[in-house]
Amino acid sequence: MGKEELFAELERARGSPVQGVVERRLREFSEAGEGGEERWFSELCFCILTANYTAHGGMRIQDALGAEGFCGLPEKELIARLKELGHRFYNMRGRFIVEARGKRVKKGLEGKGQKEMREWLVENVKGLGWKEASHFLRNLGYFDLAIIDRHILSVLHKYGYIQEIPKALGRKRYLEMEKILDGIAKKAKMSQGELDLYLWQMKTGKVLK
Repeated sequence: MGKEELFAELERARGSPVQGVVERRLREFSEAGEGGEERWFSELCFCILTANYTAHGGMRIQDALGAEGFCGLPEKELIARLKELGHRFYNMRGRFIVEARGKRVKKGLEGKGQKEMREWLVENVKGLGWKEASHFLRNLGYFDLAIIDRHILSVLHKYGYIQEIPKALGRKRYLEMEKILDGIAKKAKMSQGELDLYLWQMKTGKVLK
């Protein structure tokens, strides 16, 4: 498939009921960003949990534990609950969450631009890579960063934007892929956060967070 076919697919999605779902998600993200440290920490934990896991699984665990569980459960109890709830990497993710409790992330990000925020998160929060840090910020209403996972890479490959799907994404490669997505977003007249939801829907049939 060619690049222009991607824009045709995006136009079709915009003219379908998917548009309403996407717009509702974007409003939810912006509203979440207006919350306090506890709300932000809950979203941080969701993104820590989704690394090498699934967004659906992370949402399920977030719903089960809530901010109170993420913020207050002793490490052993938190790890036990993550195991009980079916997370693949319950020990490591539990440790990452407990270690992140003292970070005061919302305060730490004050006054920074979106790319500066992502750099700070990658450097200061164990368990967050480029994708997870971008995901976290998008889910709090910061829409100018790309969330690059295997689904997004698969779409880029399908429509001829990349010749092969990279096996790993270090900083340099991630930013190269983000630049491609930024070009697509600008041509489609939408933010990268909005584009991500449409591309995810095209690949999986779902509009998650």
